[in-house]
Amino acid sequence: MTRAANGPSPFFQCSQVASPDQLAILHLSRDNLIPQILRVNDDENEGYDEGKVTNTRFGSFPHSTLIGTPWGTQVRASAVDTGSRGRKAGGRGKNKKRKRDHSDTHEQGHSEIKEDGQNDVGDSKESTIEAITSIPKEQQAATEAQSGFVHLLAPTPENWTSSLPHRTQVVYTPDYSYVLHRVKARPGTRIIEAGAGSGSFTHAAARAVFSSHPTSASSDTDGKVFSYEFHHPRFIALQNEVSSHGLTDTVELTSRDVCADGFVPTSTPPSSLKATAIFLDLPAPWLALKHLTRDSPSSVLDPEAACHICTFSPCIEQVQRTISTMRSLGWLDIEMIDLSSRKIEVRRERVGMQELGLRKGLAHPASVEESLNVLREVETQTRKYHLVAKAAMDEGHPTPAKVSSKAARVDQNREDVAKRKLWVEGRVVTRSEPELKTHTSYLVFAVLPRGWGEEDERRAREQWATASVDEGVKGWKPGVSKKAKKKAEKAARRADATAGGQSIDDGGGSLEADMAAVKGEEDV
Repeated sequence: MTRAANGPSPFFQCSQVASPDQLAILHLSRDNLIPQILRVNDDENEGYDEGKVTNTRFGSFPHSTLIGTPWGTQVRASAVDTGSRGRKAGGRGKNKKRKRDHSDTHEQGHSEIKEDGQNDVGDSKESTIEAITSIPKEQQAATEAQSGFVHLLAPTPENWTSSLPHRTQVVYTPDYSYVLHRVKARPGTRIIEAGAGSGSFTHAAARAVFSSHPTSASSDTDGKVFSYEFHHPRFIALQNEVSSHGLTDTVELTSRDVCADGFVPTSTPPSSLKATAIFLDLPAPWLALKHLTRDSPSSVLDPEAACHICTFSPCIEQVQRTISTMRSLGWLDIEMIDLSSRKIEVRRERVGMQELGLRKGLAHPASVEESLNVLREVETQTRKYHLVAKAAMDEGHPTPAKVSSKAARVDQNREDVAKRKLWVEGRVVTRSEPELKTHTSYLVFAVLPRGWGEEDERRAREQWATASVDEGVKGWKPGVSKKAKKKAEKAARRADATAGGQSIDDGGGSLEADMAAVKGEEDV
């Protein structure tokens, strides 16, 4: 892939219509999506007269019919000569014969290729074919086919997860949406991802932490994803995708074994990383935890904020070792979660004999009255047939063919369907999947509190100073319960009244009893 069009990434800010050199998602069905970079010209010279064409099982779609189309539009397939793929030099059809057509008019003015592989000027046959096929042709307008369509969708992390090329196991939408919520990812967050794999979580995290496109040198307050991948071929593939999707300002990729070498990125100093969210999708995440501490001067964690971590492990044995290591390193609030998701389909269900012969309808009687009407109609048709057949036999004519009432009803329903409003008919029903199809793994969450030393304690006491004795209540000290405080106030009022020679009856006990109760709670 090549670099997408300049400007904001389509994953952050998408225009109203599809643009050239931009990623688009072709939606064939709920579980079948195809990512495509839209091209004005056929740079790969595949030989189509309509320019760049994407072929699917629902038909062929020239990119000229997709560019400039609003997102979400249903695009009809085009009538494309798919046999012309053999025109590409060096392609799949390079050894196949083909008929001469109008596309071969370029040969005028060129030397004729002889059977011995040389032309009149001594050039080889392969170089001459390459020169001829490299001449740009004028693109023809696409012609709409009789059937087949797709929906053109804007790129989002959810659509990309459903259509990306699988290089490893994929973190699906139910998992990464919950993970980003638990690690408190928001615009401006700096998150570490180890084990990028196919890049599903990378795209979702980039959208979650994106704050703004930097106009100058990046700042420590800009949201950023620091992604690490050990397998170099997967690193190269993901790097090309990040570049073509316009995410290079938000995602920094590093090819590194974090378990052995730590989380030092390629271009960002460790002290400037200041991560507060971590996601580890590793076979042995406990080996990488030793590098996620604040003890080292080259720590990649934010020293002034708590750090939230999540590990993604398919086996319970991995979870046990990870939790043991977390406890030894001072991680708190450790919790394991197992997610299970189920898709629910919401649609309208139409029931009745008016659905006979129509799609997405249940052709059954909707009520007892309608069922009786069907029986009456069948009996009437049968009675008429027998009368006509008896009359024909009496006159010596052959018995006529029986006319089916069902066929007549189907024809009538197809005529009436144009007058009906199918989108508001029927009742709304929900149906869930019978089986769970999403990948499930154990998610372990934990929090590493921020470092707290004597200097932090001193600054906190200066900012939130507290008095040792409340001047408004005699004999009350901090740390005493509210009940004891009320008793101390009551005892103080009685002492003042006794000193002034007054008598106060407030329903309580004696002064000595109240003072003893307060003294007892202080001792406790």
